[in-house]
Amino acid sequence: MNERLLQYIWQFRYYQAHQLQTTDGQPLQVQHPGQWNSNQGPDFANARIQIGDTLWAGAVELHLKTSDWQRHGHTGDAHYEPVVLHVVWQHDQTELPNQLPMLELQSRVSSLMLHQYEQWMSSQEAVPCQQQWHTVPAITWQSWKDRLLTERLQEKMQALEQHLQQTKGHWEEVFWRLLCRYMGGHINGESFEQVAVSLPIKVLARHKAQIHQLEALLLGQAGLLHARFEDKYAQMLYKEYQFLQQKHGLRVINKPPSHLRLRPANFPAIRLAQLAMLIHQSSQLFGQLRQATDLNQVWPLLQATANDYWADHFKPDMLADGKAPRSIGRQMQEILLVNAVVPVLFAYGKLQGEPAQADKALQWLQAMPAETNQPTAIFKQAGLLQHAYDSQAVLHLRKQYCDARRCLECAIGNRLLRQGATPIGS
Repeated sequence: MNERLLQYIWQFRYYQAHQLQTTDGQPLQVQHPGQWNSNQGPDFANARIQIGDTLWAGAVELHLKTSDWQRHGHTGDAHYEPVVLHVVWQHDQTELPNQLPMLELQSRVSSLMLHQYEQWMSSQEAVPCQQQWHTVPAITWQSWKDRLLTERLQEKMQALEQHLQQTKGHWEEVFWRLLCRYMGGHINGESFEQVAVSLPIKVLARHKAQIHQLEALLLGQAGLLHARFEDKYAQMLYKEYQFLQQKHGLRVINKPPSHLRLRPANFPAIRLAQLAMLIHQSSQLFGQLRQATDLNQVWPLLQATANDYWADHFKPDMLADGKAPRSIGRQMQEILLVNAVVPVLFAYGKLQGEPAQADKALQWLQAMPAETNQPTAIFKQAGLLQHAYDSQAVLHLRKQYCDARRCLECAIGNRLLRQGATPIGS
């Protein structure tokens, strides 16, 4: 037993409520358990408790043991003056530290629910309740996935608001930063985002017509150009970057991208050359995405093929062993749409008062295949993933709930615990 579980039991009344009595024998009825308070002060506020013939309105404080009241320093604390009932798991102190009515719950809670919770907390499984998913109705899963996806997108929206503040509300600039981050992948995302921040849209726009200048800017800012090149094209890129660096007062990022554990298709030079071509061939890309009405109009906007030099080079001045992957593939396009296009479009719709844009972002997720990766694999095997909408939801579930063992706050965990929470004697 822990205090959070005890709070959960009290909040949802998962105890035998028939003939409740205080520890001194007074009849007690819980008309309302109150609202859970996660901040300083009593655990529940605005409760309604009838003790004998008197109805009390106020706060409820919960502890594992009666003696915790003094141990936690509540005696004399003004925050706890509104408390009308002290609820404990175990009444271990005959001399009460206060004159409050007290309720002990230990004998009134289902052992099945307690055993289930203890199993989950001690389990070595990534998702301890997965063997019981088949008992949860589909409608419960769907409503929970809806909530999870909303939480995930709102969480991303908060991060985007920081970019909006930094760029003074420039949505194209914000999208450019996110686009670069996810082109960099898990290993180089932070480095690529630094490159994007160091190269604002207005700087890139001045050189949009010259692909080699865009490549020089992107590769140079990433620290991938130097004076030791023997290849003429690579030498040209380096010289071009030296000129542009001085012209725009640029500084190379402090975290150069890595090549470790990367397939050639994801080598930073290849990805940056693809980004250069994307800039070269598009104009106000985020504006075009806002105007798109169908997902089939989006894929061409995210397609780019690096120039001919990269057909046989993995890096500047380094020939490829075979044909180099020059184009942004469909898998990367899907990554960009899920992680860059949808979050920015959703945030734009919410923050700009254009709900149709936010709705469109959700519709595009439902039109895309579910992501296949290690965190989503068990959900896919259970038949819970139909599209990217679902996989994004369960990714949030794994990270924010399962990994943190927040089973008490999870709709699935709550449902499963409730199945074993039939009050004793009810």
